[in-house]
Amino acid sequence: MTTLFGSWFHIVVVISCFTASRTDISCRNEAGEPVDWFIIYKMPKYKIGEVGSGVDYMYLDPSVGSWQMSNFMVNSSQGAMGSTLNQLYKGHAYKSNSSAYTFYNDGPPDMEYLKEYGHTKGVLLCDHVQGFWLSHSVPHFPSFPERGYLYPSSGKVNGQTALCVTYKYAQFSIIAQQLVYFNPRVYNCSVPASFLSDLAPLAQLCKGSKPPLPFNKRVEYLLSAQGEKFVSFAKSEHFVDDIYAGWVAQALGSDLLVETWQTQNHGLPSNCTLPKHVMNVRRVRLPGPVLFQSHHDHSKWCVSRASEDQWSCLGDLNREKAQAWRAGGLVCSQHPLIYKAFRQVVDWYIAC
Repeated sequence: MTTLFGSWFHIVVVISCFTASRTDISCRNEAGEPVDWFIIYKMPKYKIGEVGSGVDYMYLDPSVGSWQMSNFMVNSSQGAMGSTLNQLYKGHAYKSNSSAYTFYNDGPPDMEYLKEYGHTKGVLLCDHVQGFWLSHSVPHFPSFPERGYLYPSSGKVNGQTALCVTYKYAQFSIIAQQLVYFNPRVYNCSVPASFLSDLAPLAQLCKGSKPPLPFNKRVEYLLSAQGEKFVSFAKSEHFVDDIYAGWVAQALGSDLLVETWQTQNHGLPSNCTLPKHVMNVRRVRLPGPVLFQSHHDHSKWCVSRASEDQWSCLGDLNREKAQAWRAGGLVCSQHPLIYKAFRQVVDWYIAC
């Protein structure tokens, strides 16, 4: 496979073991312990043949090997999502001058939805050692810091995904630059003076201004705290195209199966007009089995059709006509565990 990434993903990197302590800012697993990365897949309320709670979810991290049904509900402050965000809530990091954080969502809690922002949702929190970047698909989430962990009732109906990755501090200057391309609607943030030299773009976003963009899209390589390789794709509103067919599939050199929320009469069809094809997933089968239709799934992810490519990405944008004009991005990986987890849940897709 020849792509713009060359052989970057085949370089052997020697790293130390992940030695984060309970006091380090990091993604947290289901037991509240530090973890390099995790993914959750919240199941929709309306599944084929059953109506669920709308708050149950599957969990994946480097140690569990495959999707695991969580013992917690996503609206509980326990579990991976709650434990991760409680570092900010219960740890009162939002009041501290020794950490920086940003909440962004085009549909913030208790605020009017505005389409002029990027279709992007997430949280980042870091100190001068390390932190986490949590990207997700849930509108009206997370809640303002003073309110503690709350999951919106509107987030129960459809399926949702979230990716959390722990990064060393140096990576956050790269992430901050990527966020500028996202044109995020920042609704709560703090970038203390000691972070300004490294996180200047984040500070500008926090003040409601947007730094100028030298390009209309940007790709960056990221290394997790444990040395896992990720690729961040970020497109601005000036790159007017479907991010999956018009950019990511071609850059990765891989045919992609894409699961996004497509509203009636506005979705883009599977696209085989370019060298690398993009095909819409129509039905998802999680372990159990848990079977549901794509139109009940608000998550946004894609996976290589061919097993030799092993790409999987999670992100912000739907394959929908209007979102060609929206900013947002994807975080991609060739981690075999993530690839297997997502490739196996594709139950039905629309070929060209």
